[in-house]
Amino acid sequence: MHETRPSFASDAAVPELWDCPRCGLPAGQDEHNPPAPPKNEPYKTHLAYVKERRSDKDGAAILAEALERLRTSSRPIY
Repeated sequence: MHETRPSFASDAAVPELWDCPRCGLPAGQDEHNPPAPPKNEPYKTHLAYVKERRSDKDGAAILAEALERLRTSSRPIY
């Protein structure tokens, strides 16, 4: 834990929270109850987001439909 002393304009209201200029984490005036650090979500790929929204059964059905469209199209597949 560290202490910083940010400056605010004399006519400005002091915010409850601000970003610490030293470490970038949330900071506040209460040194005994500092704000919690932000919760960082791990990086997710596009596929991970799709899998959250679709079941394996849905994915298989979508794939089968796409393959059928390719097979019945008049354009040759290379």
